[in-house]
Amino acid sequence: MPNRIPLISLVLALGLWTMPKPVVAQALLPYTLQIDSAQLEQTALSLAEEAVQLARLQQYQLAVPRAELATQLAPKNAQTWTLLGSLYLQVEQFDKGIEALGQAQSLAPENASIKFVLGEAYFRQAKYEKAAEYLQAGLKIKPETPGALFDLGNAFYKLKRFDNAIAQYEKAFALEKNLWPAINNIGLVKYEMGDVDSAIGRWQQAIAIDDKAAEPMLALAVALYTKGDKEKGLAMGEAALKLDKRYATVTFLKENLWGDRLIAATQSFLATPQIKAALTKIQETPPPPQTSP
Repeated sequence: MPNRIPLISLVLALGLWTMPKPVVAQALLPYTLQIDSAQLEQTALSLAEEAVQLARLQQYQLAVPRAELATQLAPKNAQTWTLLGSLYLQVEQFDKGIEALGQAQSLAPENASIKFVLGEAYFRQAKYEKAAEYLQAGLKIKPETPGALFDLGNAFYKLKRFDNAIAQYEKAFALEKNLWPAINNIGLVKYEMGDVDSAIGRWQQAIAIDDKAAEPMLALAVALYTKGDKEKGLAMGEAALKLDKRYATVTFLKENLWGDRLIAATQSFLATPQIKAALTKIQETPPPPQTSP
């Protein structure tokens, strides 16, 4: 979903996981211990690499035990702990994830990526102050990280620090011009602030970046309908729901950070006869056939 940047993607995008070189044994250690230590480290790294490949395929349940074993074999490796923590978050074992990430941070206290993932972890637990704290700490080290700026904007938004949220979204978008969710979320903030016209402008801007983005399309449809442009709003809303019918559920809207004002307006919009009929038709339409690779 657009308003949540997947954790494992963040870890990989930041270049957090790289295959380290094999351990070079210290000359003063007994030879047998040199081999054992090097073998354990290499086995751990191989397991972690397998976990990364499985994570890329979204096979998180298979990836977790490999990452767990990797941390047992290489307990002083911050990367394996970070990978394990990120995977725990993917399977919604938040306490375990934070514990593993804390271990990673103790081994690499100046690693911005670990702080970013910890920020995401606390956000997932709805501990928004803590999330903002870790995200800001990471951004002090690595300030030009669009994903982390975006997540910090989300944390500020949930804390109702609206101006701070907008500032972070704007920074994220300035660094990554295709990051339409940042523009979309400025629209969400503006709508909650009561500035509907500014929200409309932002959603139009987001659609200009990606005309297949269902979220700003539905938000814009609701805003236009509520302002009185009913025909255009209904047509646009129908098109948005054809792109992604999940936006017809309040739970999904909340997951994507829609605020109370916009959700209330959307519920009224979804209750209109035209949209109810459109949704029935969309639900009945079979999914497109899967094409073989």
